[in-house]
Amino acid sequence: MNSHFDASVDLNLRHAKRSTQLKELAIKSVLIASSLVAILTTIGIVLSLSFEAFRFFGKIPFFDFLFGLDWSPQTAIRSDQVGSSGAFGVVPLLTGTMLISFIAMVVATPLGLYSAVYLAEYAKPKTRNWVKPMLELLAGIPTVVYGFFAALVVAPIIRSMGSGVGFEISSESAMAAGLVMGIMLIPFISSLSDDVINAVPQALRDASYGMGATQAETITKVVLPAATPGIMGSLLLAISRAIGETMIVVMAAGLAAKLSLNPFEAVTTMTVQIVTLLTGDQEFDSAKTLAAFAIALYLLVLTLGLNIIALKIVDNYKKKYA
Repeated sequence: MNSHFDASVDLNLRHAKRSTQLKELAIKSVLIASSLVAILTTIGIVLSLSFEAFRFFGKIPFFDFLFGLDWSPQTAIRSDQVGSSGAFGVVPLLTGTMLISFIAMVVATPLGLYSAVYLAEYAKPKTRNWVKPMLELLAGIPTVVYGFFAALVVAPIIRSMGSGVGFEISSESAMAAGLVMGIMLIPFISSLSDDVINAVPQALRDASYGMGATQAETITKVVLPAATPGIMGSLLLAISRAIGETMIVVMAAGLAAKLSLNPFEAVTTMTVQIVTLLTGDQEFDSAKTLAAFAIALYLLVLTLGLNIIALKIVDNYKKKYA
């Protein structure tokens, strides 16, 4: 009797164990499939961009694109027409992208970090519960609204201020686009940095206070260094967002591809030109249309490079404060 009972129990345990293993295998398979979807999508994007970009470089020399100082992709339909060979130098687009992104980060970085430090270390819970949602609300505003604000409010103010001191400023400028883009990026930096600062163990703060440090000294010498990897991640996200922004640039900075570092002139960015080149009826055999894919691939490599640099900085910082 006992032997039959023990055998039955053993059989039930085997079935339960097998059922558990099957469930774990199913869950593991779903997780692997989810990871593969992301990986295969990334590979597909890179391959599609590379294929079309190589077609473009078959028409336009690679170094002419990479180091060219003129951007005028208005190629003619027939070879005997005037302007049949456009200029495809990406340097003016890169300069405009970096200029506007730099202005945006100059605005967003201090405001975002100061907001995060205030919310995490100084604000009372009641104040935090009001201020943080209002800051995050900025991230939900459509970029076209920011574009209207930049074109109708910020740009005229900048132009009138320049006229007041005898300085001529274009109606569309990198400064107007960069300032408004910086406002848009504040919640990206503030919200993530706030979460990272709050994740710093309280024991580090208590140890600093026990050594006689003030709150300001604790924040600058203990909390912020410990939170630096996460803060770098928020800054990288903001930079990537700035580089990829289109609507604000179209409405506030214009479409003119100028090689200029003057923030008060009209410039354009790589993403704006991608949209411009692919708008309307296009033939995907022309260098003008294929140039959009070359710009996109260049932008992808640029963003990847920024990620690698940021990871190196974070790794060095971790070693320093290990």
